[in-house]
Amino acid sequence: MTLVDSAAHRHALAGRLADGGFLRTSPWRAAVETVPRHEFLRGGFFDQVKGSAPTAWRPVLPGTAGWLERCYADESLVTQIAGTVVPGDIRGEIMRTPTSSSTMPSLVVRMLEELQVDDGNRVLEIGTGTGYSTGLLCHRLGDELVTSVEVDAEVSSRASAALGSCGFFPELVVGDGLAGHKEGAPYDRLVATCGVLEVPHAWIEQTAPGGVILATLCGWLYASELARLTVGDDGVAHGQLLGGQISFMLARPQLPPPLGMLPDLDDGKERETVTGADVLNNWSARFVTQLAVPGAQRLTMQRDGRTENVLVDVDSGSWAAVYEDGGRWLVRQGGPEGLWDRVEEQLGRWYAAGAPELEEFTVTVTPEGQTVRW
Repeated sequence: MTLVDSAAHRHALAGRLADGGFLRTSPWRAAVETVPRHEFLRGGFFDQVKGSAPTAWRPVLPGTAGWLERCYADESLVTQIAGTVVPGDIRGEIMRTPTSSSTMPSLVVRMLEELQVDDGNRVLEIGTGTGYSTGLLCHRLGDELVTSVEVDAEVSSRASAALGSCGFFPELVVGDGLAGHKEGAPYDRLVATCGVLEVPHAWIEQTAPGGVILATLCGWLYASELARLTVGDDGVAHGQLLGGQISFMLARPQLPPPLGMLPDLDDGKERETVTGADVLNNWSARFVTQLAVPGAQRLTMQRDGRTENVLVDVDSGSWAAVYEDGGRWLVRQGGPEGLWDRVEEQLGRWYAAGAPELEEFTVTVTPEGQTVRW
């Protein structure tokens, strides 16, 4: 495909994003209308196989019917699985975990708009991925003002080729994005296209006073939100959550540890609880729960004819199993920490405050760590 072939698709995509309220300013609209997303998907993408359990993925390669149209649909497209596997490597299906993707355009442009860039701003992007968002930044600001860090050398190489084919040549760095890129600091804006458990203070140090950091705060219970922080002269960043139930793959160094062998889930103290496991199905309540038990992972098990929601903290060895019995919620806990006790306490404070929306939460990042409050 050439750039001309995709012109109608690019303009149609820009129109849909503008109509949806994601694309709000003319410079970013011009970028979407110019930068061809399909050039960043030349290696194809993976489609989820409907009804598969565990989830299976099937490659969709260029030349396949509907491939170009899918490149300009407002959807995230998985481009790598299991850390190394790309669509061209597979004939048939694969059942492994996605590790890289092309983010849905509406989220890409929403984040770029929320970044509030001005002409002349220097931007550090954490997570190059396919390079599409990098290309939009280059169109808006100029190559010389854009630096992008990617942990995966092969992903970075493919992005470099795609960017070059579009005439963009930003500085691309292979390395741990959590460390930023201090050689190019200070930056006026920093945007992360991966999720983080906490905003690294290295990002604060590398952002000029008054500069903006845009990142998605995640947790191992997989409720996450976009946060916009402003860096102060004192090296402390303050900001708030922006809402919208934003979801990104976690930065690879912050992925949860393997669960390994589960503890004996019968060897614990049981009691009734007023907080049922159904709260974990609510995005906001789950985000609040993560703040209480940041080291916990969740799994669902069928035991003794009932469904148990289990939280396990691998590092502490603590666990909690919550289930319904005869209209009552019961919890059984083990290990040195009462995980569900902490969940009840945290959610109780949140409910007592009127269950404020996540947009009302504030975030502060100091050299000592990150604090999230409502």
